[in-house]
Amino acid sequence: MVLVDDGAMILRLGGGLEFLCQLDVSDASQRQLEVSRSFADLRSRVKAESLVFSLTDSALFIWPNKSFQASLDDVDESTACGELLQSEDDDGGGKKKKKDKKSPVVNLRFMMEITEPTEPSAPCLYRENKKHHCIRMVLPMDCVVTVRSDETFGSSCKRLLRALSTQLSEMEAVTLRHMKDTDVPVPRPFHFSLPTSTELVTIVYPASVDDKGLESFRKELHNRFELPDDRPYFRRSNAFHFPDEPYKTREQNYHHYMQDRMDDNGWGCAYRSLQTICSWFRQQGYMERTVPTHKEIQQALVDVGDKPAAFVGSRQWIGSIEVQAVLSHLLGVTSKILFVSQGSELPSQGRELANHFLTEGTPVMIGGGVLAHTILGVAWSETSGKIRFLILDPHYTGGEDLQTITDKGWCGWKGPEFWDQNAYYNLCLPQRPKAI
Repeated sequence: MVLVDDGAMILRLGGGLEFLCQLDVSDASQRQLEVSRSFADLRSRVKAESLVFSLTDSALFIWPNKSFQASLDDVDESTACGELLQSEDDDGGGKKKKKDKKSPVVNLRFMMEITEPTEPSAPCLYRENKKHHCIRMVLPMDCVVTVRSDETFGSSCKRLLRALSTQLSEMEAVTLRHMKDTDVPVPRPFHFSLPTSTELVTIVYPASVDDKGLESFRKELHNRFELPDDRPYFRRSNAFHFPDEPYKTREQNYHHYMQDRMDDNGWGCAYRSLQTICSWFRQQGYMERTVPTHKEIQQALVDVGDKPAAFVGSRQWIGSIEVQAVLSHLLGVTSKILFVSQGSELPSQGRELANHFLTEGTPVMIGGGVLAHTILGVAWSETSGKIRFLILDPHYTGGEDLQTITDKGWCGWKGPEFWDQNAYYNLCLPQRPKAI
């Protein structure tokens, strides 16, 4: 799997390019020619001398197509990329500030230098009429290259220029593939870390097409990168998250009592374990639907004939068998059920559980007596048979304080003595869908 080693770093170049195109309403082949012509114009623009790179939070500007001109005297074509992480910047008040040396990502923006024309230029008027339809949108360019810290900045800028031009070509291909009449999708790049690549791989998707509509394209990508067809490597939810970038949404991954303004203290632990499992499938890109609420879980059990209609809105418990039914009905996920007649027998399931986490990786819901828990992993010795369980406890009622959750043992390793030695237990082992 990619990510940078001690001597490598990522250069990330972003910016917007305005796409303008006037489409012939009546001629499909002409529309495609016009789209291609507009992309060709943009590829010419990024080769112009007016293109400028700027280093984020820095006074450094680079003209990569103008014999590598730089705004700072101590930066030239031979400057090592690693020095960018250590460069000092005047904050405008005469003070110098150090850039973060620990970050493996150097962020740059591109823009076009505005110059006064030598001759008056006539304005271009775009308007819709019965024969033509005007398309105007900003293309969200986002290019990455992985470089060695001792690689020259001049060489790296040339690679970024090639990446810009390549990304425009990929955006053109996606646009032509998914445009319908005069409806043109916005192409958007995503970066992925793959087990078969030593660098981030960038894929362009049309923003208006959902994951289901892109399945055939993802199959092509799996073949191109020689990836198995059993994991959704290229779903947008699995795109690489840069360490210096905030998360777009703050979704719950640990579901426990009293969340979402739902007082389920004393009866909702299995519901919360199920929600954690659903969250795992969502985070891994297997589903786009939101994590089901208690009421939706209850309604699903009514829909499959497991419970009567009065069950919806009740405070009745559910167990592993019900969790299995809901996963099948709402997510299309199958599950294996393991049964032990008493908690003292759980260590005997060590091999089965270790194999599950090795091959499937999904959280396991375990219910016994009146309590339910979520098992996130096991540490099992094949020689001695000793086992420890990584437990996520849904009975926690406090706030979302990671320090408290870990320090107080609400998420942590537990020995076999954690389980009631005389109570029976059912374990629901969700099977990872073989899907892309």
